[in-house]
Amino acid sequence: GRPTCHVEFDEATALLVGDSLQSLAFELLAGQDFADRGRQVEMLRLLARASGSCGMAGGQAIDLEAVGKSLNQPELELMHALKTGALIRAAVLLGALCGNALSDADSAALDRFAKRAGLLFQVVDDILDCTASTATLGKTAGKDAAAEKPTYVSLMGLERARDFAGDLRRQAREALSPFGERSRRLLELTDFITQRKF
Repeated sequence: GRPTCHVEFDEATALLVGDSLQSLAFELLAGQDFADRGRQVEMLRLLARASGSCGMAGGQAIDLEAVGKSLNQPELELMHALKTGALIRAAVLLGALCGNALSDADSAALDRFAKRAGLLFQVVDDILDCTASTATLGKTAGKDAAAEKPTYVSLMGLERARDFAGDLRRQAREALSPFGERSRRLLELTDFITQRKF
């Protein structure tokens, strides 16, 4: 892999790139010629909510406030459901909104999957932060512990965090069971999140 943007360049550049990519997502979504304009507005609203104070930005604010503090599991889950999970959830639901209309039951199943997959991503990220090398990660290993950030590993210990990741993987996969073969790509995504090394 390659180093992350803030390693390759600097923190300020990485922030600008993130802002630019977020703006590009809105531009691309707004610039499409949807037959159903109501669905397009719903998609834009979903992306805005996932990016803003009810999503990534809100989770990041909690993360900044939590430095040096102990969070319990529900507080940690809320932080990551907003910070990381909201964008993963948005990606899954936006993909679904691009297709045929889903039943309420199918929408709820996708939402359950996305929430579990988003949390799984963060638990695996916390595990990798304390088990992988800086070269493998593309970012400084052990950075969260050094910055006194609450993580699943600091809360549960490494083995319990690994067990929790396994539980989340199973729950994410189970949520997709109503879709059969149609969920193949999302099952692959779940496995990638679980098995990634960076």
